[in-house]
Amino acid sequence: MRGLLWLLALFALAVGISLAARFNDGYLLLVVPPYRIEVALTLAIFLFFAAFVLLYALLHAIGLTLSLPNRVSAFRARRRREKAAASFHEAVRLLFEGRFTQALSKAAEAYTTGQSPGMAALIAARAAQRLREPEKEKEWLDRVSVGDRKLEPARLMLQAEIAIDRGQFQDATAALHDLQNLTGRHIAALRLELRAQQGCGNWQEVLRLARLLEKREALLPEPAQEIKTKAHQENIRQLQSDKSQLLDYLRQVPARERSPRLTYTSAEAFLEHGADDEAQRLIEKQLDTQWDSALVQLYGQVRGSDLTSCIARAEKWLPQHPDDPRLLLTLGRLCVAQRLWGKAQIYLEASLSLHDQRAVRLELARLFERTERSDEAMPHYRAAAEQVA
Repeated sequence: MRGLLWLLALFALAVGISLAARFNDGYLLLVVPPYRIEVALTLAIFLFFAAFVLLYALLHAIGLTLSLPNRVSAFRARRRREKAAASFHEAVRLLFEGRFTQALSKAAEAYTTGQSPGMAALIAARAAQRLREPEKEKEWLDRVSVGDRKLEPARLMLQAEIAIDRGQFQDATAALHDLQNLTGRHIAALRLELRAQQGCGNWQEVLRLARLLEKREALLPEPAQEIKTKAHQENIRQLQSDKSQLLDYLRQVPARERSPRLTYTSAEAFLEHGADDEAQRLIEKQLDTQWDSALVQLYGQVRGSDLTSCIARAEKWLPQHPDDPRLLLTLGRLCVAQRLWGKAQIYLEASLSLHDQRAVRLELARLFERTERSDEAMPHYRAAAEQVA
């Protein structure tokens, strides 16, 4: 539609010029002795205009001819850039598709042609990591910052992740330390550092990071609690040789981070070093708050200064948990330790009726041997041996 309007406008202009020329009686006189040339003014104007157009076209053609090599070079450069950009985009797509060999090849092409060399090297390093090619990983990681210094934080993040995957946790923490000096640590970096510190066994730092990530809502409460429990357990194992230090540590554990598993580890540490009274108090406090069958079974190994109070405490729990075979096993063990043979047999047989456990069979067999009833002990020994097989 626009072309038609321009055509109509040109026709109207031509008609207007022709009409104006009819009423123009002027002429142009050129005197070049001995010649005199008289030309109508309208024709002279037309000839001047045509000459101007021809001269412009000639000069333009000459200019195009002279600039042709530069134009060809620019065209080729533009084609190379387009090809490099296509290779870069292909590398990104292939990386996300999981086609790492092709992604590495396309990223190398983009890097060679100078299309975002830093990012191309980063993509190549990631692809090499997925292909498990350490030499190529290092080669491309070294090229990342050469291409663009702004990509140094990204390079350090990838370097730390690669180190963690290889189990080189010290190298990962060193890379993350360098990252902190550059830009600080964001959520993703903190998550990586948490994994690195777990690998290094720096459990106090693991606790700090887990609490920080949970506070920033970057770690769900359940996984955070699991990580903190594991860290506390490892710290307790490291301190178990020193009773006073262990007690001080347990006092500092926040109430929300206490759990039956943590109590179990702590009580085990106390029992290993003969601190049965401390283990008894710890287990009783936890079971009064939250019931746990594994913990109540450990309670049966306590040999504190007052086993009678242990039996009384366990018997108070029995009405609330009458169908817990581990509680009955614990009562049986405590009664055996107090030489209450009759009660011990009742509790152990009740536990066996609920769940046939090897530990119960062995306790009953030992009970019968200690009370000189070897004939009754043998079936339980055989049953316990069959459970192992």
